[in-house]
Amino acid sequence: MRFQVPQFVNVEDKIFGPFTLKQFIYLAGGAGMAYIFYALLHMVLPFIVSIIMVIPVVALALALAFFPRERYGKPFVEVMENALRYFVGEKLYIWKKEEKKIIPKEKKAEEALLFVPKLGESKLKDLTWNLDTKEVLNPGTKETMERKSM
Repeated sequence: MRFQVPQFVNVEDKIFGPFTLKQFIYLAGGAGMAYIFYALLHMVLPFIVSIIMVIPVVALALALAFFPRERYGKPFVEVMENALRYFVGEKLYIWKKEEKKIIPKEKKAEEALLFVPKLGESKLKDLTWNLDTKEVLNPGTKETMERKSM
């Protein structure tokens, strides 16, 4: 028995001619908002100024309806929503100041005598060095010096 497997399930259906339901809603809403803005602004402002004020509304409606999804991997609505949340929402700035320790020159000389540099950055290199020299402790420490003198 053969079953027909649905194909192209992620493609929206064209309901209103060449437009999907979402595209039609964006275009109809944009046209309605543009008409309302024009009607309200035309009473107060000259024709050219009211048209210039309506252009961003029409551009937004066209961008919502036809902006390619592949550019950002998301619909333009989500990109706008994320941008609006970023600009309106709270921002948390974290800066961790690290204070530098100032060591007097006298202490630097004392620390230079006591400081034993590690030969390697990894513990494996240090272990290899210790095995090659047949020492258990770090060289230059008091315990190692006492063992050598015995």
